Amino acid sequence: MNIPPFLKPGDTVGVVAPASHFAYNDLAPGLSTLRNQWHLNVIEGESLRAIDGPFAGSDELRRQDLQSLFDDPTVRAVLAARGGYGCYRIADYLDLTGLIRHPKWLVGFSDVTVLLSLLVRNEVACLHGIMPRGFAKDPAGESVENLRQWLFGEQPAPYHILPHELNRLGEATGIMVGGNLTLLVNSIDTPTDLDYRGKILFIEEIDETLFSLDRMMRHLKRSGRLASLAGLVVGQFTDMITSLSLPFGKTPYEIIADAIADYDFPVCFGLPSGHDTPNWTIPMGLPARLSVDEGGGILIFVL
Repeated sequence: MNIPPFLKPGDTVGVVAPASHFAYNDLAPGLSTLRNQWHLNVIEGESLRAIDGPFAGSDELRRQDLQSLFDDPTVRAVLAARGGYGCYRIADYLDLTGLIRHPKWLVGFSDVTVLLSLLVRNEVACLHGIMPRGFAKDPAGESVENLRQWLFGEQPAPYHILPHELNRLGEATGIMVGGNLTLLVNSIDTPTDLDYRGKILFIEEIDETLFSLDRMMRHLKRSGRLASLAGLVVGQFTDMITSLSLPFGKTPYEIIADAIADYDFPVCFGLPSGHDTPNWTIPMGLPARLSVDEGGGILIFVL
């Protein structure tokens, strides 16, 4: 796995909107942090101010925004401004030749999962973490500081995760993969599908029905993606939707626990990563060690 060089003050980074559009002013606090606190030179993509239906500009504009930053050897990191929907439409049309020749960090989560998977498939490590539009929604600054530490090579302390009644005890080592569950399931048998064998899988989700969650977990199981996992880390499942006419009768975590009941790999529920605050950064493609006991979980990444 290629680990991109860590940042230092004065480095150049790019910020683009590869998915949904948003009010450009929402980005001001994030851009200020990058420029005035992290002391980075920031290139702003055209997509940050573009609108085409629900997207931040046309597919071609968003693709070219990413492509130009991937190709530029002076750019040391590319940060998606926000998620939403749209990365899935452009992932297959990106040329990673320049990025592989000069590895750089890609940062994002949610819809950006498909791009993170693309990089992991091409053996380039990347960061599942808070995006600049969300910096202002991190009042304690914990998530933003956590991302800064990873980008600047100040590896955070091991992640300690509170105990949960559904945890399955044990230890696992493996490459960390995963992200948003919807994007992972919709990538099966596509160019952004992942090799799950021997991996530690992380999943998170937002705004899905409990029936959809159950269907997606069963899809992972039926497709064989769960059978050879080394371990599973379950993050935030935010604003999940319960049908009033036909209640499912189980929580999101209980649905996940049911879907993996046939396996014996260790499982840790409750990693604070996803669509809530805090949103801890997860380096995708790096070796990790997961330990789960009665006191909770410990997740350590190895550089």
